[in-house]
Amino acid sequence: MTDHTIANRMKRIDPFYVMDLLARAKELEAQGRSVIHMEVGEPDFVTARQIIDAGKQALDRGHTGYTAAVGIPELRRAISDHYRTRYGVDVPAERIIVTPGSSGGLQLIMSVLVNPGQQVLMADPGYPCNKNFVELVSGVPVCVPVGADTNYQMNAELAGRHWGADTRAMLVASPSNPTGTLIEKEEMARMYDAVNAQGGTLIVDEIYQELVYGREPYTALELTDNLFIINSFSKYFGMTGWRIGWVVAPEAYVESMDTLAQNIFLSCPSMSQYAALAAFTPPCVAVLEERRLEFQKRRDFLLPALQDIGFEFPVIPEGAFYLYADSSRLTDDSFTFAYELLEDQGVAVTPGRDFGTNNPSRHIRFAYTNNIDNMAEAVSRIKAFIDRKSPVHIKQKPAVAETT
Repeated sequence: MTDHTIANRMKRIDPFYVMDLLARAKELEAQGRSVIHMEVGEPDFVTARQIIDAGKQALDRGHTGYTAAVGIPELRRAISDHYRTRYGVDVPAERIIVTPGSSGGLQLIMSVLVNPGQQVLMADPGYPCNKNFVELVSGVPVCVPVGADTNYQMNAELAGRHWGADTRAMLVASPSNPTGTLIEKEEMARMYDAVNAQGGTLIVDEIYQELVYGREPYTALELTDNLFIINSFSKYFGMTGWRIGWVVAPEAYVESMDTLAQNIFLSCPSMSQYAALAAFTPPCVAVLEERRLEFQKRRDFLLPALQDIGFEFPVIPEGAFYLYADSSRLTDDSFTFAYELLEDQGVAVTPGRDFGTNNPSRHIRFAYTNNIDNMAEAVSRIKAFIDRKSPVHIKQKPAVAETT
């Protein structure tokens, strides 16, 4: 008789709730309802024409087969050149591993770093899938509650306080999802020193690196070679569906990551790799910069508009395309609030439950990946919803465990 028992790790891997909400939003749209999407972290711009054309040319030239597991040499060199020209950092192409999205990079990193039972520190709130990559290798994610006092980020003091005998690594993100906040370069250096002093490894998520407003971005590679960098062509470069990202790894790990990539992925899509070469060309960068400035305009519109109707922002986000709002003045159950807002007004937002157990019921994430006209309409609908429903009238769903 076949045993259909599911592996125990699946009990510790939570669903991505926003995908259920997105599915419901799509059902409503199929019924003819107007839905304004502010839930999913996907740029609303179509991939830049230069990248699309390069992808088509790659197909025409017959680039439809497997490539090296670590990526085509041309793309690895182009990424290396990008670090040199943009940040003044010499990153040998041999240390760059092209991955099927940043998710593929995280899977490789956790697999070569973390033994069963070892811990990885990360911020709560944080990107929900991060802890699941630790679970996937039978590691133990340690989600550290962070708040406005630390810019919703880990820091050296928190690293020291939560580091234990079984801790292997710490994962940080700058800018972060869901809060859009940054880690100052000086604090990044202190965190690296704190982690290194413990014999651990620092992993830095720079997926939103180029989506920074009012200041120049930096890379943690300016501080040291002895850490992992995760990056992606999805966000700033607008290539979400092409599924391509990269990792910069310390030299000692490259061979193991190559071996693992051969066995797990075989290779990234060849068309996507050749298309990504165009992302670094001056004409394409000009387009991407226009879009970055548009995201800044959207942030500058949406944040005060949401403040005016009762949402609070203890920290002004300086990157990515998210606003992580304190909604406690409006509801004590952001999960119910988000679902009823979708059903009542056709506005899709992400409740805090997706991002950890650190006061999720009092937070909502807004993605400003929609144009300003649509967001203005969304704010109007949200206000109408709030005006009709006070917190005591919102029905309660099962409580979510919280920490402070």
